[in-house]
Amino acid sequence: MKDQTSISSRTQKLYEHAQERIPPGTQLLSKRPSQFAPEQWPAYFSKAHGCEVWDLDGNHYYDMSISGIGACLLGFCDPDVNAAVIRRINQGHWCSQNPPEEVELADKLCEIHPWAQQARFTRAGGEACTVATRIARATTDRSLMAICGYHGWHDWYLAANLGEEDALRGHLLPGLDPLGVPRQLRGTVLTFTYNNREQLQQIIDTHGDELAAVMMEPCRRHDPEPGFLEFVRDSAHSCGALLIFDEVTIGWRLHFGGAHLKFGVDPDMAVFAKAIANGYPMGAVIGTQEAMAGAKSSFISSTAWTESIGPVAALATIEKMEKVDVPTHVAKIGARVQQYWRDAAEKHHLSYVEVEDGYPCLPHFTIDHELNQELLTLYTQMMLERGFLATNMIYPTMAITEDIIARYGQAIDEVFGQIAAAIDSGTVVEQLKGPPRWPGFTRLVK
Repeated sequence: MKDQTSISSRTQKLYEHAQERIPPGTQLLSKRPSQFAPEQWPAYFSKAHGCEVWDLDGNHYYDMSISGIGACLLGFCDPDVNAAVIRRINQGHWCSQNPPEEVELADKLCEIHPWAQQARFTRAGGEACTVATRIARATTDRSLMAICGYHGWHDWYLAANLGEEDALRGHLLPGLDPLGVPRQLRGTVLTFTYNNREQLQQIIDTHGDELAAVMMEPCRRHDPEPGFLEFVRDSAHSCGALLIFDEVTIGWRLHFGGAHLKFGVDPDMAVFAKAIANGYPMGAVIGTQEAMAGAKSSFISSTAWTESIGPVAALATIEKMEKVDVPTHVAKIGARVQQYWRDAAEKHHLSYVEVEDGYPCLPHFTIDHELNQELLTLYTQMMLERGFLATNMIYPTMAITEDIIARYGQAIDEVFGQIAAAIDSGTVVEQLKGPPRWPGFTRLVK
């Protein structure tokens, strides 16, 4: 058991300083300690390996939470991926010429996705979505986009939150404030919710002749309703728009090569990042030759896209995922976690805990209680005391072993028992060692 009142002094002090120097403290919303347990969650790491991390004060944790925001599907510091990267670094990874590995990666992605013939690369998921949007608009010579899901921070996407009145800004995706996005972009991005055919049909009926593309996550936690992805594809094509699948999150964890291959629905373009290079910066846009036509004429260019570490890491990651059945392993681990949550909730009579019956590769639970944020914070606090980075969801990785998952299950049982006691005694708030968490945005795809 760790004493949370005394640990991480250096780690916490650095974060306090960072909030003054780096607005608003971190580069990524999903890595802010306020998402988990303010004043307790370790904001910085000194070392990470497998599913283990150490903060700046030497405290050791098993990461049973976001696993690098889902990027490190093989686990942190994978030796095979690192070896490939180190070889490239020792030979030089950046010069006046282009890396041949980017051509090899383009060939590999088109081999895995026979429907695609071309590829463009970035170094992040959000910018890959932006590149796909630019290409779609250039190819179709149209401006409007229809979206379902989360596709990054760029102006084109946050324009979805520019309501008809300024007072409505941020109402579609709570937590994503479009402040700084030009109001002139209002109406350029139209939203529909997952499995909602009527909403998409209304967009097609009203704006079909202006629509460049429909961009959506093919799934996140559940399979689509039968025929829904086919309906989206056919609806987009009926008005001359393109279909773009954003596979950045679900990507390779549900199915090798992407979820759309599992469902047998081919898009015109697909976007990858995160797990494609096991945490090394890499993003990809692949597509049919016809859909990618706009990439030839539109100015899409960035110096950092020409370094070679990203493509090398992606090739090494994909090669390993071709040999190791990643989706089966992470689903097995995730199913164990779901069962731990259910068993502990039943044992300790926590009827408030609702374990979502979704993909085991992205397990999740909610707490239906008036103190839900306080209770979720208390859960994280008590898990930190036991040496686990944990919240109400987890991105399982290949690095989580049977021994580690068993320890985690024991900790869940202990913590749920203490939470039940805190609820019964009415001391939930009193037991918190910091403010309750402040969660981020809500997605259109659930």
